[in-house]
Amino acid sequence: MDSEDWRSKLGALMGSMPATDEPEEETATEAEPELKEKARLDIILERKGRAGKTATIISGFTVPDEAVGALASDLKRCLGTGGSARGGEILIQGDRRRDVLAFLTGKGYKARII
Repeated sequence: MDSEDWRSKLGALMGSMPATDEPEEETATEAEPELKEKARLDIILERKGRAGKTATIISGFTVPDEAVGALASDLKRCLGTGGSARGGEILIQGDRRRDVLAFLTGKGYKARII
């Protein structure tokens, strides 16, 4: 009897759920395709003003800071490193120029190391 009880409850639950076969929308930003087509990103190694610490800077963005922040978050997660996104630039801690270039070209962005 217990097996019929949970089956009837599950059937009632399934009937109350909305019937949609459409996949959920992706969380990609709308500005991302525009970024890929129009901008060439520059990857720069910088030490000045950082107490001798090395930082990789990615500049050349032409989209709002929210889109840059989302890309920075993905990049930091992929590389397993710290960083930030401010003023239309992404800062990654350490000399990660080649890794950043590989990540960006893999995502379809035009980038170069300066």
